[in-house]
Amino acid sequence: MRIRSALTALAVVLAGLVASAGSSTAAGGTTAAYCGITWGSAEKSAGALSDAPLVEVRTGRHDCYDRVVFEFAGPVDGYAIGYGETWTEGEGLALSPYTAGGALLRVSLRAPAYDDDHLGTVPYAVGEHVSNLLRYPTLRDVVFGGSFEGYSTFAVGVRARLPFRVLVLAGPGTHSRVVLDVAHQW
Repeated sequence: MRIRSALTALAVVLAGLVASAGSSTAAGGTTAAYCGITWGSAEKSAGALSDAPLVEVRTGRHDCYDRVVFEFAGPVDGYAIGYGETWTEGEGLALSPYTAGGALLRVSLRAPAYDDDHLGTVPYAVGEHVSNLLRYPTLRDVVFGGSFEGYSTFAVGVRARLPFRVLVLAGPGTHSRVVLDVAHQW
């Protein structure tokens, strides 16, 4: 009888833990996820290879996340983004020693950073820092890893391994954008 009572009590405790997983209590209530963000930190990939060249990379600060925007001169929807080491395209040189941040997002865009004449379409050389990120809560660095055989790579240094999302947006005009948002916290 005692074993059955102990198992019943244990089942009640476990059910309570499962029901409250993912939320925290404050003053007897529960709180929602930070800014409603439920993105996660697993690798995300989609789309196909495109020949529309990368023309601009810019960053922005928002209330709940920091943003990196990759803009292309035409339709692009291909990317693979996840936490881990980033290697330069064509050389295989690790970018982690040159990228600030406690965690590294590996950004592989399925589009070139050069035109049909193989002239660069962005002003960065391999290993160059793309943006000044002073006062950004989450982003620490964006480093160009090069472009080779239609793929362009960036190392995005962030404060820590945090949730992120990737959006593909049309415009402006005939351009398209791959947008990386990294949350300020879990």
